[in-house]
Amino acid sequence: MELPSSGQAAEILRDFIGHWRGITEIAASPWGSARTAEAEVVFTKAAGGYAVVQSYRHREADGAHFEGHGMFTVDRDHGETLWYYVDSMGRPPASPVRGTWTAGTLTLDRRTTDGVARHTFRVEDGVLVHTADVRLEGTAGFSPLLKSVFRRV
Repeated sequence: MELPSSGQAAEILRDFIGHWRGITEIAASPWGSARTAEAEVVFTKAAGGYAVVQSYRHREADGAHFEGHGMFTVDRDHGETLWYYVDSMGRPPASPVRGTWTAGTLTLDRRTTDGVARHTFRVEDGVLVHTADVRLEGTAGFSPLLKSVFRRV
């Protein structure tokens, strides 16, 4: 996907902007067993369109709660979409995650001390899909971590 000449993240992320609800399927991992959660995400244009703010939350059947907040912007000099993200697991971002677009899918590799989480975001036929696969430190290859499927509210 071509980055907008204006530098406005809202142009490149226009299909994401809005309020979405759906289900997050969480795979078994070192952080817990496989489970499903009711989820919602809101993408809002901010800073005159130069940023898009993301607010995600889900609630599991046992009442457990998780939330994450991100901010997307555009680095025109390097042709990338940047993502600053923090969540209720408490790990602050060391630096922005740099993402690229391929065939309408935004892919971002978020590195932590545990390894790499590869996130993808796409809107297909009016459905927003967010996936995360993880490669833990000392392992080869990625394993599924979560898949969220949302519809506009």
